[in-house]
Amino acid sequence: MKKVECIIKPFKLEDVKNAICELGITGMTVSEVRGFGRQKGHTEIYRGAEYQVDFIPKIKLEMVVATDRVEELVSVIQREANTGRIGDGKIFVSSIDQSIRIRTGESGKDSL
Repeated sequence: MKKVECIIKPFKLEDVKNAICELGITGMTVSEVRGFGRQKGHTEIYRGAEYQVDFIPKIKLEMVVATDRVEELVSVIQREANTGRIGDGKIFVSSIDQSIRIRTGESGKDSL
């Protein structure tokens, strides 16, 4: 099993979610997060005063999937989240040793 985490722009959430659901992947955790990468924030003007916005609002999606589904999932996320502009986000893939469904006690792939 693999955990796929991605950080995307907030307005791309619905597109990415719909594409992931079309793959038949049913579980997903969504978090509103803030951060910055190479873009290092930006400046804004509020009531005539300029100020620095260091942390940009982003969306973090987390999914645990069977290893054989990772490539297609990553491909779909990359396609749907891409705007071609800086700050489109990142995708991280890591290994999961065990998964257990609390209600039934199912483990491994069956718990997904």
